[in-house]
Amino acid sequence: MMPARKEPAMLTMLGSPRRCCDGLTRRETLQAGALAMLGGLNLPTLLRAEERRRAIDPDRPRKAKSVILLYLLGGAPTQDMFDMKPAAPVEVRGEFKPIATSAPGVQICEHLPRMAKWMHRTAIVRSVNHKAGCHNTLPSFTGYEVVVPDNTTTKDTYPPSMGSVCEYLRRKQADLPAYVYLPCYLGWGQAIRRAGPYAGFLGHRYDPLFTECTPYLDKDAPKETPGHPQVCRGLPRLPDSKLGEGITIDRLNSRRSLLQQFDEQHRIAESQLDHFDRVQQKAFDVLTSPKVKAAFDLDREETRLIDRYGRTLFGNSVLIGRRLVEAGVQFVTATWDIYWDRFSLQYDGWDTHTRNFAVLRDYNLPYFDLAYSALLEDLNNRGLLDETLVVVLSEMGRTPKVNGNAGRDHWTFCYSIAMAGAGIKGGAICGASDSHAAYVKDRPVSTADVCATIYECLGIDPEMTVPDHSGKPVPIAHGGEPIREILA
Repeated sequence: MMPARKEPAMLTMLGSPRRCCDGLTRRETLQAGALAMLGGLNLPTLLRAEERRRAIDPDRPRKAKSVILLYLLGGAPTQDMFDMKPAAPVEVRGEFKPIATSAPGVQICEHLPRMAKWMHRTAIVRSVNHKAGCHNTLPSFTGYEVVVPDNTTTKDTYPPSMGSVCEYLRRKQADLPAYVYLPCYLGWGQAIRRAGPYAGFLGHRYDPLFTECTPYLDKDAPKETPGHPQVCRGLPRLPDSKLGEGITIDRLNSRRSLLQQFDEQHRIAESQLDHFDRVQQKAFDVLTSPKVKAAFDLDREETRLIDRYGRTLFGNSVLIGRRLVEAGVQFVTATWDIYWDRFSLQYDGWDTHTRNFAVLRDYNLPYFDLAYSALLEDLNNRGLLDETLVVVLSEMGRTPKVNGNAGRDHWTFCYSIAMAGAGIKGGAICGASDSHAAYVKDRPVSTADVCATIYECLGIDPEMTVPDHSGKPVPIAHGGEPIREILA
């Protein structure tokens, strides 16, 4: 009888699970060094294993090379856009009428006539819901449906956004980021930081490249008041995108090399330098990348096309988003934000507690209609629509009953989203709300399901896990499943 085979000894080193700048834990690094002494493994081998673990499965179907997320902050009243109820009582159905679209049997709001021409490429999900609280932006970016203690702040313990996961999965350092957020960080206009768009426990190095902006109104525009918005103008711009006087690219690279030499010994032990290192890397990439700078230069674009997008801050953000994905950026978010605290303009965004129908008719819907239809037309003309997923969503919906100020209040129990382009079955409708668009009648869809669908289109396994601060594996879609009814 053969003696039992003795397993080789495994040397385990105790240490803190804190992650280094390369994404490995200190414990994993010590284990690699210990195993190297036994001839079983070395650090390069471990790094290659980590790279393989992160890589997108090449055999997994992938319809979308990139995503453009159009985020309507405040809670868009989608029953006045994509899920109209003309037979409901007057206090529920509102003031708008449905119209036919390019998709047989699908109707949307009369104030979205340009979008109606693209419904044959667009799918609507009418049964999205969550119980994570009003104006909680975390679920829509991550799929993590939990009530947050304060929706005006973000925390490093939160899970990563979809865009940050794309940044995390990038196989190699490129000359442009994988994830860009336009026109400013979420909540900037209110001097707060809303949760959701960040990398959370993955670390700041996977945060998006946030642009900056200076919103303004037309010179002859009257002063805004709640329920009376005006056209919000402006252009997203790269932060610190110009070299200082006397600074050349060669001098910049020399300074970078010197800084890296000083930082090398510290950044492994000091995790706080991780954020600085990643942001510094992005800054150098932006300063030296002609692709990124060219994407923000609208002087290179035809005047007619800029007009087509609407010449608003949101429309310009969407146009630059198209230019970014054309340059190779994988995930772009263009947000219709609120700026009333900082600039005393764009009071409402999509948070239409007052004069809901007037705000939608005179401002929000026409300018959204311009930007959305221009984007799909532009992508299609350039041969990019079949490889770009376009997503329209908010953090919640609005109440079925109109309030005393002709507005609609907060509502998370049922609302709609739209998806178009790569991987999407045009003209498809998933789910249904009840007769008042109040609650889900058929096929409930969670925010985790929405995120899982986006990952599926990108060829990323929604069940893939990423490590939190303790090393615990966390599924990126938090148990969500792709919405098969709208997938091509």
